[in-house]
Amino acid sequence: MRLLCFIITLCFFVSCEGQKKSKNKALEERISRIENGLQSNLQIHYKDSIIRSIYNIEERMQELKIPGLSIAVLHNGAIEWAKGYGIADSTENRKVTTETLFQAGSISKPIAATRALQLAENGLIDLDQNINKYLSSWKLPDNEFTVNEKVTTRRLLNHTAGINIGGFLGYKRGDAIPSTLEILDGKGNTDSIRVFRKPGEAWSYSGGGYTIMQQMVSDIDQIKFSETMRQNVLKTLGMKYSTYVNPLPEAFHSKAATGYNFDGTQVDGKWWVFPEMAAAGLWTTPSELILWAKEIQHILLTQNDGLLKAKTVNEMLTPNDDDQGLGPYVLDHIFGHGGAAEGFRADLTIWKDTANAAVIMVNSQNGNTIIREIVMSIAEEYSLPGHTPRKRVFKKQSRQELERFIGKYDFGKEGQSEIKIKDDGLELSGGLVSNPVFLWPESDGKFFSRETGLYFNFDIQETDVVSIKVLSYEGKKLKK
Repeated sequence: MRLLCFIITLCFFVSCEGQKKSKNKALEERISRIENGLQSNLQIHYKDSIIRSIYNIEERMQELKIPGLSIAVLHNGAIEWAKGYGIADSTENRKVTTETLFQAGSISKPIAATRALQLAENGLIDLDQNINKYLSSWKLPDNEFTVNEKVTTRRLLNHTAGINIGGFLGYKRGDAIPSTLEILDGKGNTDSIRVFRKPGEAWSYSGGGYTIMQQMVSDIDQIKFSETMRQNVLKTLGMKYSTYVNPLPEAFHSKAATGYNFDGTQVDGKWWVFPEMAAAGLWTTPSELILWAKEIQHILLTQNDGLLKAKTVNEMLTPNDDDQGLGPYVLDHIFGHGGAAEGFRADLTIWKDTANAAVIMVNSQNGNTIIREIVMSIAEEYSLPGHTPRKRVFKKQSRQELERFIGKYDFGKEGQSEIKIKDDGLELSGGLVSNPVFLWPESDGKFFSRETGLYFNFDIQETDVVSIKVLSYEGKKLKK
């Protein structure tokens, strides 16, 4: 009988071990498909074929001069895998691990917004009351724009408060670091943070608005912003290595990635300091940042209260007309935020209808391209919506048609650019662009960059080309 029991027990453990190995093998194969299946964000229908590229993640890092990156993936409500790639610091020969800290840039905002929403839940603030009601150490000056409409916490969180200062430059390590009050009054390296348009009138991205919120939270909690975030958000979620403290404490330096410039050189001082903590000051890892995603997503999907109440999360993830929630952006299938700091790029993507999320953090200015490619590869592997390549269609024009666009275009203070015919498209050089840009036609007056897919639109009056527009820039065609 004992022998029989032993045999049954042994068979059970052998079976479990076999299942574990099979599961691990399946996961390794999944990760390998993601790593080797990075596809270019731009796919061009050219004649009878589609131009696209498929990359391996490490080869792509070398091509883009990216020293290191880190990934964490949430699947079915659990962190399925996390992995570091490359180098955290080349001079110290430190490799990226899952515990390597990166600067999160503007991803700091939705995490910081969590504390403001907790204060609202606790009845300490009303999201729709004048922010000056809750500011005690500083007041936002009223002006002609605030006569009938006021700056509120809700408007600060969804960037409709009419506050200036879109983003912050940061400070080099060793520089004098201004206090929050000094930043608010323009005594740092930006202008004073003030109301520049009627509150509630329109969306205008504002790190300045989040700095006002940062001061409000500190005034109410009566402790440093970094400490109230640690106590009430980070610690609660188990984010033990993450911090809003700026400058980064010495104890964290051995875990911190060094930032790298576009040309692959190190950022001066390895990283910069952001006292504008709510807007850009978070240091974290993908494996910890995804814990915030997991919690907010779980509350959304189950409608059970957690770090925030379900009602609050529903409100947070209700977008305005500009796809902006109370902290994160909110689209049809996903919500999240991107981040950029000197030498760092990051992305937080959370799916709304399934328990999936991904965090990618890179210690390079060149990170945006590979981040986009990795997110698309993850979305394809897990069959998730919301991330597809940018598609363009080449429509051939005759040389005679292309000749209409030849000439110089005046972009004002950006200088003059020149357009010539090159192969079956156009080449734009000088002035607006530092390097020549090759353009392919998609329709009569619409061309796109063959490298990025960015559109360049020509204004054609009858048969004459009069100007070209790209993003917010317009160049008037000069007469010969």
